[in-house]
Amino acid sequence: MESGARSALEAGGLDELRIHLVPVLLGRGRRLFDVLPSEMELEVIRVIDTPAATHIRYRVRR
Repeated sequence: MESGARSALEAGGLDELRIHLVPVLLGRGRRLFDVLPSEMELEVIRVIDTPAATHIRYRVRR
């Protein structure tokens, strides 16, 4: 996750989070939620599964 989006999520400035998962293994990868300061609850709004990717839309619960 880009640092600007992570900062907005930490500050409570995001209402939704969209993640697009592509089934490709590149080695080490990047951990998306490694540095969040506290536990956050996400509610799944929609999942679209295709052969190329899985698209997940979450609502950030406060």
